[in-house]
Amino acid sequence: MLVAAAVCPCPPLLVPDVAAGAAPELDDARRACTDALGVLAASRPDLLVVIGPAEPAGRGPHPEGAVGGFREFGVDLEVRLGRDRGTRDGRPLPPSLAVGAWLLARTGWAASPVEGLGVSEALETARCTESGRELARRADRVALLVMGDGSACRTVKAPGYLDERAAAFDAEAARALGAADPEALTALDEVLAHQLKAAGRAPWQVLAGAAEGAGLAGRLLYEDAPYGVGYLVATWS
Repeated sequence: MLVAAAVCPCPPLLVPDVAAGAAPELDDARRACTDALGVLAASRPDLLVVIGPAEPAGRGPHPEGAVGGFREFGVDLEVRLGRDRGTRDGRPLPPSLAVGAWLLARTGWAASPVEGLGVSEALETARCTESGRELARRADRVALLVMGDGSACRTVKAPGYLDERAAAFDAEAARALGAADPEALTALDEVLAHQLKAAGRAPWQVLAGAAEGAGLAGRLLYEDAPYGVGYLVATWS
């Protein structure tokens, strides 16, 4: 059963070594993520699953101890998902899960075992929610760390340039996440999300499936669009 979730953005720039001189620009987001992970730890989970968007090579489950890094972003920094269990599946963590692993290491996560799940940004809504239901059945007390960004089309300098629909999409996602509203997350348009380059849509809908019937309350901790990308931090508990 899902007992808590934290929703965090997943840009590698969240890692100060990657952001370098621009690191202070995301200090507020980092603080919000730290607060969100505190809610997860307080929920006393039996299992934490980190979910994030992934390219084909990074999709599917990643065991505790899986390794990732940020060399493709010019930084020789390695991170590990939870504790080293001596398990090797030969696949590095996708960037979104590597950022999640960095957040967990930064906050000294020791509350439970940790696993990862990389999902396609194009995963259909029905498959997202079913995946979430399966995760919620993994243990008596399951917590999720859900990594994903909103639209990447908020300004003319954004990765996807300016799309006038982006602000409304992000506002609805923020409302749904802040209200712990699984139905509203499920209703997010997957086609529009793809057009707006919203990498968080699929992970958020996995959360929606996991949270069905859990009766959790939500809180929005951070909402902004630095670099023209919607970044949201929320907790469900």
